[in-house]
Amino acid sequence: MKLQLTAPQSNLLNSKIQITGSKSETNRLLLLQALFPNLKIENLSNSDDAQVMQKGLEVTNGTVDIHHAGTAMRFLTSFFASQEGKEVVLTGSKRMKERPIKVLVDALKDLGAEITYQGNEGYPPIKIRGKKLVTSTVSLPANISSQYISSLLLTAPSLENGIVINLVGKITSVPYIKMTLSLLNSIGIRTEFEGNQIKVYPKNSAKDEVLTVESDWSAASYFYSIVALSEVGSEIKLSSYKKHSLQGDSVLSEIYKDFGVSTTFLNNTIKLTKEKDISTDHIEVALENAPDIAQTIAVTCFGLSIGCHLTGLHTLPIKETDRLAAMKTELEKVGGSVAITAESLTLKQENQMIPNVAIDTYNDHRMAMAFAPLVLKIPLKMNDAEVVSKSYPDFWSDMKHLGIQVKEL
Repeated sequence: MKLQLTAPQSNLLNSKIQITGSKSETNRLLLLQALFPNLKIENLSNSDDAQVMQKGLEVTNGTVDIHHAGTAMRFLTSFFASQEGKEVVLTGSKRMKERPIKVLVDALKDLGAEITYQGNEGYPPIKIRGKKLVTSTVSLPANISSQYISSLLLTAPSLENGIVINLVGKITSVPYIKMTLSLLNSIGIRTEFEGNQIKVYPKNSAKDEVLTVESDWSAASYFYSIVALSEVGSEIKLSSYKKHSLQGDSVLSEIYKDFGVSTTFLNNTIKLTKEKDISTDHIEVALENAPDIAQTIAVTCFGLSIGCHLTGLHTLPIKETDRLAAMKTELEKVGGSVAITAESLTLKQENQMIPNVAIDTYNDHRMAMAFAPLVLKIPLKMNDAEVVSKSYPDFWSDMKHLGIQVKEL
């Protein structure tokens, strides 16, 4: 599906949007619900990834195809490895077969798991024979994706001796680790996180609990960008959000102050207001703990004709696409000047914007959604626009709700 995107009649916006539940929280809670079936979950994400996770958890034997869902691949690897009597092959899309899984597989093998590669060493597909895992201590590099660590932590309560994870080096993505531990704590599971060591204690049962998933802060990022690119006085309300969020991307409320956007918390709603035009010509942001919002911030800076230097992006090359390379290509197509390293993106201050460029999305939902707010400055075309369903199926209808013109070509 290819779309033509055109600016709303007025860039002075006033709207209210209900955002789907967080994909990150949803997938963690779905795994915990599989271990403790008496748990109930409300406001589940309606994303493709969440649906893939739900279906995968129901399989006992056979092939589980998780398509592009990296979270599901990592979480289900630990889950099936610890499920005695289950035997599955975990596979996915062509891109998923290029995304490394070796660090997690090695850690699970150290715990006693039986996992074999069905193709290239270190990559999916993998065959898993579920076993009772008795060994409880394992070491992992601290700078890897937090999803590897969370995968082990979520499965840990069902292990006979729980788990002790020793992280080697400087830890990245701490908020996602803390999110996982907080969700475990919320159902009565004891955890400890001191220095570079994390412990999760075993538990046979959880109390009856109704858990409500907070809406997705990553999804909110696109509305922060839209407000930043709109006229002073614009206002968008988003629900449902908590002031003290478990999600690392909630740092948006601080980062976007630099773009003239204020955040007001009203019960379970946040109000984003464009209070002033920005006066700076360059910003620097360290995103080790929130790499998923890097694309959004880069496009915001381009749309405001300011430069940026974003660091802490070492996990982006192994996402749905190499996000650093993709961002360089697409920003340069619309007139930007971009330099990337293995863990950073630098955008020069530019004034040239090239209208009606067709943005390629690379099977990556965040490429489509990060570039969409730029329509407030220039008309755009969007290739393979349906990719947003991975995390935010209602995205284009919500863009229409804001007054942005969305036409299928």
